Amino acid sequence: MKFVTDLISAPGATAGAHGDDSAPTAVLTPSDARTAAEPPTTGDQPLAWAPIEPAPKKRRLGLWIGLGVGAVVLGAGAASMILIAPGTTVAGIPVGWMTPGAAAEAIASHVADTEVTLTGAGDGAVLTGADLGATVDAAALADTAFAEHPMWNLGAWMGDPVSADIVLDPDTASAALRGAVPVSFEDPVDAGVAFDAASGTYVITPSENGTGIDVADLTGAFVDAIAAGRTSLEYSGDPAQATPAVTDDDATATATELNSMLGTIGFYVGEERTVPVAPEVAASWLTVVDQDGQLRIEADPQAIQATVDTLPSLVDRAPVNATNIVDSAGNVLRAEREGVAGRTVGDTAGVADQFAQQLAAGDGVFKLSVSETAFESVNLFRRIEINLSSQRAYLFENNEVVKSWAVSTGLPGTPTPTGNFKVFAHTSMQDMGCYEGAPYCTEDVPWITWFAPNIGFHGTYWHNNFGNRMSHGCVNLPIDLAKYVYDWSPVGLEVSVYN
Repeated sequence: MKFVTDLISAPGATAGAHGDDSAPTAVLTPSDARTAAEPPTTGDQPLAWAPIEPAPKKRRLGLWIGLGVGAVVLGAGAASMILIAPGTTVAGIPVGWMTPGAAAEAIASHVADTEVTLTGAGDGAVLTGADLGATVDAAALADTAFAEHPMWNLGAWMGDPVSADIVLDPDTASAALRGAVPVSFEDPVDAGVAFDAASGTYVITPSENGTGIDVADLTGAFVDAIAAGRTSLEYSGDPAQATPAVTDDDATATATELNSMLGTIGFYVGEERTVPVAPEVAASWLTVVDQDGQLRIEADPQAIQATVDTLPSLVDRAPVNATNIVDSAGNVLRAEREGVAGRTVGDTAGVADQFAQQLAAGDGVFKLSVSETAFESVNLFRRIEINLSSQRAYLFENNEVVKSWAVSTGLPGTPTPTGNFKVFAHTSMQDMGCYEGAPYCTEDVPWITWFAPNIGFHGTYWHNNFGNRMSHGCVNLPIDLAKYVYDWSPVGLEVSVYN
């Protein structure tokens, strides 16, 4: 039986010479054995089990190096996803290798900290962008820079610059410049508009130039300096011409608008300017305001209300009936009087406020709301009778005599024709019978109302023998009565001549 040797070595046991482990190993007898629970002994010393050497672990240095390189690559890749590409500028401000948040801070700080040194009258005074109210939308520009030039896109590296809108607040900049160089500032005078009572029109008060430092030009120099990558610039503090915000042309345009309103301003019923407003009254309602260099018109509702309170007395009226002259068949020969509808102005509450808004917008025509009452039409049947026997004319209206006069009709050799006729024409004055071979010539015969061929009523200045036959066929009347017949008798009026 072959025993496995060298499983247990006593403490202090040595190997064979020269490290040779070929020396025999003593064999233990059963009597020397101990129970499994007791350690073996050699003499007085207990035997111990030799510890078993752990198996050597494999070295994985290459794996750890690979993991480190991978982490670096992953970190660089992640960074490339949040950084702006190298070489990117916003308005001349470098923002490459920055996050959008850091880029926004860099842009805002650069703009706020850029210094302007005022030369000349400025005597070296220094103002920063912050002092001048410089503003830029830094966050939006940074986001744009990242969107157009992300670091992960190699093609976006060293790309075109991102333009920016940098502005100086005019009020803030002017205040800062005025404080730094007060001698360079003299305020210009805006043109104005005023009412001239003598002419009843609006006239302008002319503008005057002043001096100052041109904020718009300074803004351009400020932006150019930043675009060039600089953090400072020099700018002249000497006075330059400052033009008024409201020019003479601006004021003339406003005055023209107001004067145009004065020609039409009032309260209208339909197309009728029922209540005109006098220029001086309108001027008491209106004010021209210069607001931040812009002229505008304001109207005072309380001043307008005084006129609104009078509207019922000026607008309300009773209807006026129409009067028509007709013939015996009822045909209208002439409208003797046009009918006029009655009207009552409506509720005027709020009218003053509404009109004030219209006037401020340049509209001087206010349309009133009215209720109307229709008119009636009355017909007058008119006619004239001439009684040759009594030498009288009778004027009838609705078959009642309204006028009657003595007349002079034709002599027996030149009688006035009898029959029924109609007025066909009117002549205010002409010569009668004044032609070669005529039996008579009467010049400047007035107020002729023609009703038969070469026969009519007319005024007579050459005799006063009315009631007797005197004419060459016409009906002679005193001049004032001839004018009455001329006006009273429309074309188509029926004339009856009888003995």
